[in-house]
Amino acid sequence: MRGGQHYSPLWEERSGAPLWQERVLKRSSILRMALSGDGDLEKGSREPFLLRAMKIALVVTLYWFISITMVFLNNYLLDSRSLKLDAPLFVTFYQCLVTVLLCKVLNLLSLVIPGDTLTFPSFRFDLKVLRSVLPLSVVFIGMITFNNLCLKYLGVAFYTVGRCLSTVFNVLLSYILLKQTTSLYALLSCGVILGGFCLGIDQEGAEGTLSWAGIFFGVLASLCVSLNAIYTKKVLPAVDGSIWRLTFYNNVNACFLFLPLLLGFGELSALSAFEHLYSSHFWGMMTLGGIFGFAIGYVTGLQIKFTSPLTHNISGTAKACAQTVLAVFYYQQTKSFLWWTSNAMVLGGSFCYTWVKGLEMKKTQDQNVQTNGNEEKSSSGV
Repeated sequence: MRGGQHYSPLWEERSGAPLWQERVLKRSSILRMALSGDGDLEKGSREPFLLRAMKIALVVTLYWFISITMVFLNNYLLDSRSLKLDAPLFVTFYQCLVTVLLCKVLNLLSLVIPGDTLTFPSFRFDLKVLRSVLPLSVVFIGMITFNNLCLKYLGVAFYTVGRCLSTVFNVLLSYILLKQTTSLYALLSCGVILGGFCLGIDQEGAEGTLSWAGIFFGVLASLCVSLNAIYTKKVLPAVDGSIWRLTFYNNVNACFLFLPLLLGFGELSALSAFEHLYSSHFWGMMTLGGIFGFAIGYVTGLQIKFTSPLTHNISGTAKACAQTVLAVFYYQQTKSFLWWTSNAMVLGGSFCYTWVKGLEMKKTQDQNVQTNGNEEKSSSGV
C-alpha cells in the first residue's frame, strides 16, 4: 500500500507550529502544512458552522474512499485469481513510475495554466539532490514493497493487524535514536496494540489462514514506516522543504533502484510470460493504482488542513476499522469473536495512543504559551 501513511510521527510531533495563513489551496503547500500540523483555523472560525461541517465531511469521505479503494485495488493486482500475476516488485515499481510522470505532468500544467488555479513546484534531474535523498529512498522502497507483500500474503481483512506495529516502532526508535522517553499511558497503549497483534496471529493460526511470510513482511513494513518518517525529516532541507519535490526525487531513485531487484528476483521473466501482458484492462488497473497512490498524499494533507493532525489519526483508525469490516463481508469470510477482539485491541490501542499524544502536545503547547507570556511580562517590567 502506498502512502503512508500509517500514523507517522510526522503528524504527531509538530502540531505546535504557528497557524497556517495561506488563503489559496495549493498542492505544493498542503503537505508542507501537513508535516507541520498547521490548520487555517482563523478562516474556519469565520465560516458558518454548517458550511465548514459539510467541507470536513466531504474531505474525510474523500480520504476514506481513496485510501480504502487503494488497498483493495492493490490487493487485486497482487493476489487476484483472475490475473495470477506473481510480480509484487513490478507492481510497486510501476506505481513509482506513475508518480514520477504525474509530478512532471502537473508541473507542466502549472506552467501552462495562468494564475493560481494550479501551482506545482518545478523539477529537474539534480544528481546532488538525488544522492542526498538516496538513504530515504532505500527505506521508502522497503516500506512500499513490504507493505504490498504484507497485503499479498495476509489479505485486506488481516492487513491492519499484520502491520500495526508502526506505533510501537515509533516509540522504540524515538528512544534509541532520539533519546526521547514516552509517557506511561502511551506505553500502555502500545502494550494493548502488541496484545492485539499476538492475539490476531493466534486466531489466524487457529483458522488455518496464517501466513508467517505475511507477518514477517508486516513487521518489516511497520519498521520502515517509522524509519521513513525519521529520514523524511532529515532529507527535507535538501529539497527546500517541498514535499512534492521530495516525492519526485524519492520516486525517481526508487525507479532506478527497483531495476536490479526486478532482474535479480526474475520478475521481468515472469512478466514476459504473463497472459494479460497486453491487456488494456490490466494496464488500466495498474495505472489507476499508481494514481491512487499519488492521490493519497494529497488527500492526507487535505484532511489535516480541514481538521487537525489528531483528528486525521483518529479518522485513519476509524477508516482501518471500516476497511476490515468491508473486507470480511466482501470476501465472504467468517471470523471468530477473538479474531474481532484482536482487531478491536489494535484499533483501540492506536486510538488511545493518538489521543494521549494529542493531550501531551496540547499540554506542552499551553506551557510554552504560558512561559512566553511570563517572559513578555518580565521584559516589559510588569
